[in-house]
Amino acid sequence: MRPILAILLLSAPIHVQAQDLEGLTWPEQKCVLYDRAVDAAIAHLGSGGLTEEFLTDNRAFIENGCQTPGNVCPRRDAEFELANLLTIMTMNEGMASTFVPFRCP
Repeated sequence: MRPILAILLLSAPIHVQAQDLEGLTWPEQKCVLYDRAVDAAIAHLGSGGLTEEFLTDNRAFIENGCQTPGNVCPRRDAEFELANLLTIMTMNEGMASTFVPFRCP
């Protein structure tokens, strides 16, 4: 079931109303799109296996406007699965793979 779900998520654009992005700069638009992608991916994959630290660090990246390099380090299988899915989803929206906040020390 997960491969089919991943295909559906990856082939469908993130649902954002045009007015949600109107007047925003490209960096601001990317952050809105990323925030929506996170919500959609977690809704489909579930939050089981995601640590509080992973979720909190990711939320901090978004709350800071996605402007500073993130320090979100996936350590568990579920976190890697979410990080990989988000990377592909954001690339499908025209962002570089370096946009996402996934970096480990």
